[in-house]
Amino acid sequence: MAIEIDRIRRDFKTLGQNVNGKPLVYLDNAATTHKPKSVIDAIGDYYRLSNGNPHRGVHDLGVKSTMLYENARDAIGKFINAKSSSEIIFTKNATESLNLVAYSYGMNYIGEGEEIVLCISEHHSNIVPWQMVAKAKKATLKYLYLGDDYRLKADEIHSKITEKTRLVSIAKMSNVLGTVYPIDEIVDCAHKMGAVVVVDGAQSLPHYREDVQESDADFFVFSGHKMFGPMGIGVLYGKEELLNKMPPFLSGGDMIEYVEEQDTSFSDLPNKFEAGTPNVAGALGLATAIEYLDKIGFGEIEEYEEQLTDYALTRLSGVPYIEIYGPADMVDRGPVISFSIEGCHPHDIASIVDLDGIAIRAGHHCAQPLMNYLGAPATSRASLCFYNTKEEIDILIQSLKGLRKWFGYGS
Repeated sequence: MAIEIDRIRRDFKTLGQNVNGKPLVYLDNAATTHKPKSVIDAIGDYYRLSNGNPHRGVHDLGVKSTMLYENARDAIGKFINAKSSSEIIFTKNATESLNLVAYSYGMNYIGEGEEIVLCISEHHSNIVPWQMVAKAKKATLKYLYLGDDYRLKADEIHSKITEKTRLVSIAKMSNVLGTVYPIDEIVDCAHKMGAVVVVDGAQSLPHYREDVQESDADFFVFSGHKMFGPMGIGVLYGKEELLNKMPPFLSGGDMIEYVEEQDTSFSDLPNKFEAGTPNVAGALGLATAIEYLDKIGFGEIEEYEEQLTDYALTRLSGVPYIEIYGPADMVDRGPVISFSIEGCHPHDIASIVDLDGIAIRAGHHCAQPLMNYLGAPATSRASLCFYNTKEEIDILIQSLKGLRKWFGYGS
């Protein structure tokens, strides 16, 4: 079944507005996605009809809130095929999920002289926590480097992950290059060396469905706002045997079993890692977004976005003064395209195309080690999803060609 683009775009009211007198062309989906009407309605209905503090009150609203919150957990667990919903921990975003693993697992199970392995293309949220763990535990931080085609080679993986490696943390898809990394091979190699693997799915999950049992990753993290859900909600999946041996990350109400004057015993999973009043509306909104994606179908989404990305790559690569950073073909490649234009600063590019109603990203994309590795202090980035169109890509290309006149190049 093909994507019904006109019907889908009607679900996203934000896309129908004008910016600077021009129809909005939103190509910044890697930063955050817009929310369909069903998600906005679900959040509004919760606050209008079911708002209560879950896990506490026995009155009707408290019970409703608890039911909606735990139903959302169940739905998300089924979506990524967790063995149990107790393996689903709600956080406020993928960044907090990564920090939870770093401090609760890393600080307790990584020792002096042992190794943490990352990819050079990681987002800062998957670098800085591990830098802090490495410094605190006197561990070694190592990086996997990319080939000329912006992909990871097998010998790089197998030479860097060693018997000293205790943890590998990698994004499934780069938020800058669009490269989709060989997670199965990395997990297999790491497990043979006795290491655990953390997969950052914040960029990949909106485009590719995940099966955590099939991939066998030990931890998997993602954010709601990058997959058509609300901001302020994230998820950490962790294998139950690992989560059970990890100490709490935050402490306070709702994560305790019993508190005495000098000591506390903690709740079982998943409550042990969810201190304080949770974001019930956020969890409900995320579950509703997942339901929306499932109705479209991930097979249809992947096929449509592959065609769209291929079209964008073809159009961009046809402009002689544009350089693209990322795989040149659609093998192991997602719908994120970073580029530079000769003689134009990325921030100027983003500001000028905004005058045509086009939203793209500019900067280091929270990936400064990658920028240094590429020798590019910043890039422009267009990131696509299933509600974008080829016509919008044409508008972007026309705007990019026109902006050269701003810098005196004529065309």
